[in-house]
Amino acid sequence: MPSTPHTPLDVVEEITRDFLAQREAMVDADVSRLGSLLTEDFTLTHMTGYQQSRAEWLDDIATGQMTYHSIRNVDITPVVTAASVTLTARCHTHATIWGTEGTWPLQLRIDFVRTSVGWAAKRTVASTW
Repeated sequence: MPSTPHTPLDVVEEITRDFLAQREAMVDADVSRLGSLLTEDFTLTHMTGYQQSRAEWLDDIATGQMTYHSIRNVDITPVVTAASVTLTARCHTHATIWGTEGTWPLQLRIDFVRTSVGWAAKRTVASTW
């Protein structure tokens, strides 16, 4: 772990930057960059309830099974407590997912964990709002 102390404000700024980088990597289909922002055991739970592993999600993006055309943020709320570090984002996501194109009002709840190189997303749960 890095030895630099982190204040809650520092953490809020870092996880917000990480979320924006994830969003950009998704739209760019940059699975290398996206993968570097996720833990190895990361899972994505889709709005349907389907839980997808990191490897499967990155593969679906790389092969075009999931194409993110644009993601427009409506609200981003990072929360840092002694017990957890999370970010909830409400977005309008225009994507083609397994052949179905649409724009969905998604709420993403992202749980972050501290790694040796910074913060990484461990779990994302998507729902509609």
